Amino acid sequence: MAEDKNWIQGAIKRPGAFSAKAEKAGKSTAEYAAEVTANPEEYEKRTVRQARLAQTLSKLRKRRKERREERRERRGERRERREERREERREED
Repeated sequence: MAEDKNWIQGAIKRPGAFSAKAEKAGKSTAEYAAEVTANPEEYEKRTVRQARLAQTLSKLRKRRKERREERRERRGERRERREERREERREED
């Protein structure tokens, strides 16, 4: 696959703008995004879009972390099985 791995960076038109707005409001990015999506009529259209994107990206990040942890668990299980088989072979010899 010749796809660009960093495609999402190209989708973000104003890097850091939403987090700056959140910081100015004295909130974390997640808190501010929740507030903006709960009351979209009180904010500019751009800010609402940025909030939705921030929530989406956080979900992607969370899912990626979960998958990574699952892979590590599977690797550990495979290692354990390999070690058990090695021990069984040693006992047979």
